Amino acid sequence: MNPSPSRPRIAVDAMGGDFGPHVVVPGAVQAAKRKQLDLLLVGDEPRIAAELSKLDTRGIVVRVVHATQVAEMHDKPSEALRRKKDSSIQVACNLIRDGQADGIISAGNTGVVLACSLFTLGRMDGVDRPALATILPTERAPLVLVDAGANVDCKAINLLQFGIMADVMARLLLHRPEPEVAILSNGEEEGKGNQLVKEAFELFKHSSLNFVGNIEGRDLFTGEVDVVVCDGFVGNVVIKQAEGLASSLGRLLKGELRRGFFAKIGTTLALSALKRFSRLMDYAEYGGAPLLGLKGTVIVGHGASNQKAIANAVDMAGTLISLKAPELLKEGLAANKDFAHFLKRPASAE
Repeated sequence: MNPSPSRPRIAVDAMGGDFGPHVVVPGAVQAAKRKQLDLLLVGDEPRIAAELSKLDTRGIVVRVVHATQVAEMHDKPSEALRRKKDSSIQVACNLIRDGQADGIISAGNTGVVLACSLFTLGRMDGVDRPALATILPTERAPLVLVDAGANVDCKAINLLQFGIMADVMARLLLHRPEPEVAILSNGEEEGKGNQLVKEAFELFKHSSLNFVGNIEGRDLFTGEVDVVVCDGFVGNVVIKQAEGLASSLGRLLKGELRRGFFAKIGTTLALSALKRFSRLMDYAEYGGAPLLGLKGTVIVGHGASNQKAIANAVDMAGTLISLKAPELLKEGLAANKDFAHFLKRPASAE
């Protein structure tokens, strides 16, 4: 089957994540069949071909692009850029740069994905730092948390950039016409937080965003806001703590419900609710996190991504490409008066 110009072309780092092609290839194929996407599977060709031979790929376009190296989880981004120029992550980024792909997904080393995509694709004009935007479930509806781990040390202006970009993404992905934006802090009142939060509060307060102030960690999952902004250190701690809490809570609930005869009856009655709860908190439901601010669509998946997570990450990439998210994000940034006011210089890919 020949490629179609109307279908998004997704470059998939088949070697990324804890399980490599064994999980990535079937997950990507599943999404491609479901959403009619063209795939470019990047990595060790014999291993990818072996996995493809087990699958029904009729009706979709799948191309294997060989890469001789793999960026491991322990690799430092700077070293990977210098010593692994033929890594599956780098080759996938090159495909976007060369116009052969529209987006990339990788569950590999987040730092290497960020470094390769940043130096290969470059930043959008005026964006100082790309940021990871992840979707978190809440009691009411999902929200966008940014930054989820790309930038551990930030300035206040970086947080404002993150908020502006996440505002655009909330409109696109969550269909919120006027997203409510908050800063994650240790108190709701103005004046709470460390120096970074206090300085960012002043910028957000005088911005055109629908800024509603600070939000505390205990209120993060109530669903009162649409976008939560923080630095990448805090954001990464939040999402990993949420994952760990969800897993532990699920095990605790199951353990308690299985104690005694009446508890077993309760277990049966509560089983469907437990399954819904587990699905709600499962990172695989959302697939991956977009890297905002790059000249291209880049989705970073969880290192432990299973087949479902990979499929949903590829699905997300296809959705963002179909919505022309990079173009809309660029337009949204350019139209935002705060962005124009604070960021007067174009950014380079250096």
